[in-house]
Amino acid sequence: MAFISRLSRRSSRSPSRSSSEASSPPVLSVFELERLLYTGKTACNHADEVWPGLYLGDQDIAADRRELSRLGITHILNVSHSKWRGGPEYYEGMRITYQGIEAQDSPTFDMSVHFYPAADFIHKALRESGGRILVHCAVGVSRSATLVLAYLMIHHHMALVEAIKTVKDHRGIIPNRGFLRQLVALDNSLRLKRKM
Repeated sequence: MAFISRLSRRSSRSPSRSSSEASSPPVLSVFELERLLYTGKTACNHADEVWPGLYLGDQDIAADRRELSRLGITHILNVSHSKWRGGPEYYEGMRITYQGIEAQDSPTFDMSVHFYPAADFIHKALRESGGRILVHCAVGVSRSATLVLAYLMIHHHMALVEAIKTVKDHRGIIPNRGFLRQLVALDNSLRLKRKM
């Protein structure tokens, strides 16, 4: 299956950009990001492939062992992990590598501390032969979507807007405002690192 975004995007490394444009900080407000998020695809399945081998989904798909097997899932990143539900023991005998993050879908929750560890877990899963990963939370539109966006920004050098458009081509997402602010901060820090 070809994995090309329907929305035209220019890479941040594109030679057609002027040096002043490339070096200026992005002007992204949370309001502007929310407007972008409310355009395009808004519907969601229990899981949608948003990048080759990377599925973004909800708790229902994570609990469906038959569907996980059908999709060939080898790794699960649960961003709504709790001691009362799910966990690695649920996937015993399935050869699934599990990682859980106890994150709250609250604008005051600091998701940024999980950006790099989660991005590395996703990247490692996809680099394995036949690796396919499900990143999920309760509904699959805020917590898990935030970490998928961070992964695309960190490991595929996408700007935040480009990452949003890439995911939005395949699944409706709406990270909460606090998570959007943290992603803007990540976007700015990654741009600064690339200029060095």
